[in-house]
Amino acid sequence: MRKKVTIRDFLKKKGKEKITMLTAYDYPTSRIISETELDSILVGDSLGMVVLGYNNTQKVEMEDIIRHTSAVARANPPQLMVADMPFLSYEISVEEGIRNAGLLVKAGADAVKLEGGVEVVDVVKGITKAGIPVMGHIGMTPQKYLKLGGFRVMGKSEEEAELLVEDAKVLEKAGAFAVVIENTYADIAEKITKALNIPTICIGAGPSCDGQVLVIHDLLGFSETKPYFAKNYINLNEIIKNAVSQYSNDVKSGTFPSKENYKDRAN
Repeated sequence: MRKKVTIRDFLKKKGKEKITMLTAYDYPTSRIISETELDSILVGDSLGMVVLGYNNTQKVEMEDIIRHTSAVARANPPQLMVADMPFLSYEISVEEGIRNAGLLVKAGADAVKLEGGVEVVDVVKGITKAGIPVMGHIGMTPQKYLKLGGFRVMGKSEEEAELLVEDAKVLEKAGAFAVVIENTYADIAEKITKALNIPTICIGAGPSCDGQVLVIHDLLGFSETKPYFAKNYINLNEIIKNAVSQYSNDVKSGTFPSKENYKDRAN
């Protein structure tokens, strides 16, 4: 049986071995992933868009993340399991952030992830002081897309780039064990990676980070549209459509069910 991945394993990989991370939102996906060498599973609030059909992640509730975290945890994956803290689950107060982080750990998470830099330092400190590992998330932070003026590449100006570096540094100082960098220019992500002693995990931020994360629906070709920074390793959309069409045709033509698919007392 594979040994459980911990935050210490993440830290040891810094600058030595690339870290691999994918999202998962349900038991069957987690069960399959648990049999692979993947390092980490993220129960992301991206479930709001790829599973629940919302047009952004702000509509995801704590109950959604708790339910999906519990489902993923039931497969007992050896991967480090990180759960996203949804919009308004940590912004109101440090105490509420700690309480909600605790609920996710009780649901099965090994760590939590939250978005923001300087503005969430107190929350990161509080959660880590409570004994819960925290992964930071900077750059394009989807929960704050309204404030950012939409979903866009971050770090275009020198001022914005320097603020990203500062955000990463304060998250490390506050106790974060890793930082996700989303949709920033590659040279900025490289600068941040070199400035930190903790691992960086990129999504749409180039190859220089200590690891990469993708939404599994993008990897499997199961999303409605593929982001420019993702790669389809298979086209599940076509595979599923073909299977459903074949099933429908078989039922209408009478070839399904055949004798092997049912019991007959006469036999």
